[in-house]
Order: sequence, then structure tokens, then C-alpha cells
Amino acid sequence: MRRNVELKARLRPGAAAAAARGAAERGGAAAAALQQADTFFGVPAGRLKLRRYPDGRGELIFYERPDTAGPKLSQFSITPTNDPDGLEAVLARALGVLGVVRKQRLLYVVGQTRVHLDSVEGLGDFLELEVVLSEEQSVEHGERVARELMAELGVQDEDLVTGAYLDLLLAKGGGTTP
Repeated sequence: MRRNVELKARLRPGAAAAAARGAAERGGAAAAALQQADTFFGVPAGRLKLRRYPDGRGELIFYERPDTAGPKLSQFSITPTNDPDGLEAVLARALGVLGVVRKQRLLYVVGQTRVHLDSVEGLGDFLELEVVLSEEQSVEHGERVARELMAELGVQDEDLVTGAYLDLLLAKGGGTTP
């Protein structure tokens, strides 16, 4: 499985523009704008989601990570699909759908880190950091990189959130259906 160290933080009102400027300055390039809809399925361990893109492509993503605030190890597998409709129908029947998360994402790359500025339907604005680890790099190295970039982008410990966007939506009673 591939792995990264990641964190998620709620952006305070007005902080998204500053985070975007900071990520663009550090990454040296404009953001890629992505529209994503993630359908989550019931599995006994980890999380399984089908990510859809407007062009009809999709990705089946399985990941395992602790539901804690701050930088944490995430191990994941991604398989592309050209038939997300068919795959969703099979998975929904076999596993059940937990909910759907829809978001607009700005993606920046800063060194080995993917910086996501997400506007999540029903939740608001968030920042995610994914420090992509090579096989030789330790989790501690990834945590250090994430903490440094977190500080540079103005994210504070009290901004950090646990779990996935789906957890936050379900806690609000706002998990959407497909």
C-alpha cells in the first residue's frame, strides 16, 4: 500500500485566500481546480470510497488511518475506473452506501506535499495536507514536514479536525445520498 502523512483543518472565515496564497508561493505554481463526489461504502475496517469526476472517470480508494487530530499515517490503494456507475451499483448492493461528500478542491503541490483547499458542500472550507512518503522516509519525517507547512500556512492546533468529511456531515445530520 502507498502511504502518506496527512492532516485536516477547518479554515477560519477569510483564511482560505491566505492559505491559497501561501500554498501558491511555496509551490511555485497555480492550483489545479477539481470537482469531486465521494461515495462511501460500509466496510469492516478502514474506509472505501468511489470518487467521481465530471468527465465520467472514477477512482476506487481504500484507506486506513486513525481518526485523530493532527498529522497521522494514512495507508491507501487507488484503482482507476472508466465505469463508476457500474462499480457504484455493485458496491452499493454488496456493501451499502454510508453517504456522499461533494467538494470543490484546489490542489497545490509543495515539495512532496499535496495541499488541498476544499470547499465541502454542507460543511464549509478546509485545508488538507498529504505528505507523500517514499519507501525510505519515516512517518516521523512526514509528521515534521506536515507540522512545518501547517505553521507556515497559519493553521493552529485548535483548527485540526478528526475523521473524514463524511463523519462531519453525518454528525450534522447532513450526509447526502447519491
